[in-house]
Amino acid sequence: MHLANQHVLLGVTGGIAAYKTPDLVRKLTAAGAIVRVVLTDSAKEFVSPLSLQAVSGNPVHHSLLDADAEAAMGHIELAKWADILLIAPATANCIAKLANGLADDLLSTLFLATTAKLYIAPAMNQQMWKAPATQRNLQRLHEMDITLLGPASGEQACGDIGPGRMLEPEAIVAALSVIQDDTFQQKSILITAGPTREALDPVRYLSNHSSGKMGYAIAQAAASMGAKVILISGPTALSCPSGVQRIDVESAADMHKAVMKAVSDCDIFIATAAVADYRAKHIADNKLKKSDDELTLTFVKNPDILKDVAAMTPAPFSVGFAAESQNIAEYAQGKLISKKLDMIAANDITAAGLGFNSDRNALHVFWKNGDIKLAPDSKFHLAKALLALVAQHCKNKTPS
Repeated sequence: MHLANQHVLLGVTGGIAAYKTPDLVRKLTAAGAIVRVVLTDSAKEFVSPLSLQAVSGNPVHHSLLDADAEAAMGHIELAKWADILLIAPATANCIAKLANGLADDLLSTLFLATTAKLYIAPAMNQQMWKAPATQRNLQRLHEMDITLLGPASGEQACGDIGPGRMLEPEAIVAALSVIQDDTFQQKSILITAGPTREALDPVRYLSNHSSGKMGYAIAQAAASMGAKVILISGPTALSCPSGVQRIDVESAADMHKAVMKAVSDCDIFIATAAVADYRAKHIADNKLKKSDDELTLTFVKNPDILKDVAAMTPAPFSVGFAAESQNIAEYAQGKLISKKLDMIAANDITAAGLGFNSDRNALHVFWKNGDIKLAPDSKFHLAKALLALVAQHCKNKTPS
């Protein structure tokens, strides 16, 4: 959906995540949308109408019984005006009201009165999110063809950790502004993401700092470009992107098995996962006990998933990732050649604010006879830029 000139009616309810809504409005308008905001009474305790009016450029609405607006049936006019009704944050109380058809304030009345496309971005405590009543209400909204955006998982304002965080404004705008183009129509893309965990004993494992955000961003972008997407993911705290099939794995061996099972039906393989190079030769049956001052473990090499895929006949268009701390270009080009890849994207893990666990990154992309640097940007925007390069070079690839 293009957001240029789209009428977006943003409903804001009374959750702590309401403080993010001025930034959300700013990003919606930057994407070309025309935004009007409706606040519930409780939302006004978290964010001021004046701040939202300043960023939207339009009056903020909050009263169902506004005498001036009612003279022209204002709530009905707003309902007709909207192309999109987005409620962010949507609290558990708001979700319950919408699911049961209550209309006791301006926002819930607009919800019933509009024919606009409906989206909600939930935000609540993780236990409230998991509550059976909330899940029943969400199922009702799903049956009403309402699109759920999120929630994300992570640390919450109350100190809990789990699902229930409102998606960041950038992710919400990306979801709304996705253009379902035909770049990868009838193409299947297999993506790996996240870390792997290599067991040492029943309670310990070796892993790395990969969050999986880059791979998940590529999966989201690929789906928006018309591809059938399979995402094979190591352990992460991320929600599966809409329209993507996710397969969860733990170890490098698990990931290798899942990839080799799925890859034969794929046109493009993108390996963003931070796969462990080695695993313990022997996994202890019982917890290793502290005894001597030193512990010696023997490790053996894990299978090279990307190299095995690129060596297939025929092979999919194969894209690797190289997270390096030094000699970035040299190491990336070496992997491109040694693994017989079509393309590789390298990033500097020492760059402040980029890479592991960040929402931003920068990439230096190499192929056989060229390269390009993609400047620091959100991982979703980088994913779109990278996939545009993949699409261009796929067309020029000689079949294996």
